[in-house]
Amino acid sequence: MHTNLYSLITVIFVGGVAGYLGSLMITKKMALVGDALGHVALPGMGLALLWGFNVSLGAFVFLFFGVVSIWYLQTKTQLSTETLVGIIFVLSLAIGFLIIPKPELLHALIGNINQVSFWDFIISVILSISVFYIIRKIYSDMILSSMSEDLAIANKINIKKQNFIYLLTIALIVALGVKVVGSLLMGALVIIPAATSRNVSRNMRQYIFISILFGSLSGALGFLAFKITNLPVGPLVILVSVSMFIISLLFKNVKFLSKCHA
Repeated sequence: MHTNLYSLITVIFVGGVAGYLGSLMITKKMALVGDALGHVALPGMGLALLWGFNVSLGAFVFLFFGVVSIWYLQTKTQLSTETLVGIIFVLSLAIGFLIIPKPELLHALIGNINQVSFWDFIISVILSISVFYIIRKIYSDMILSSMSEDLAIANKINIKKQNFIYLLTIALIVALGVKVVGSLLMGALVIIPAATSRNVSRNMRQYIFISILFGSLSGALGFLAFKITNLPVGPLVILVSVSMFIISLLFKNVKFLSKCHA
């Protein structure tokens, strides 16, 4: 009973913060970065499974080194973040498939929420709240720097520092999320709630709030579906999220048609 409660609260917090982060990523037109970094976690998850320690910790270690490499190369080359993430992504994917034990490969790819302990739950909640706070602090600066680097510099924004912090928050939320939906589906947990919110929100405040709401709802309803069906939780969370996106599209089209007829 306690394990179920820990798992449910964990997926709600991780889903909500993933949606919040996704709202920033979509605004910056970097939606696929979260998906790619999910795969960067694979080697760390493989080592964690081989040596018997927490998969989120293993994922974060590799994600941290991946983020540092991306950030460093970004400062030394003219290549875009997306290009550098893509290079690190395919390298990590190749290494991950070589070292992850085959019996655990499916759990690594699509998640396994069954093994959330009390301390996993506590750490996930604390880190989720920390990531939320960090994103909130840098949100407006990141939007400004994506619109105009010159304007950001004029406002004394340290773009390199902000980019590093931004990538680090992605690494943290991906490391927490791989236990929920796995490395294969983590990008969807970040992208879809924010995309759904964009369809129904009228302003930036609504966009952010609804992204968080849909992220948490996707996690909670996906987990409840898992308890009812006993199917893997990761795909169920994503199916719920996609269903919400489709409903939001229908809602958006109905509103558009109503305006046309008016």
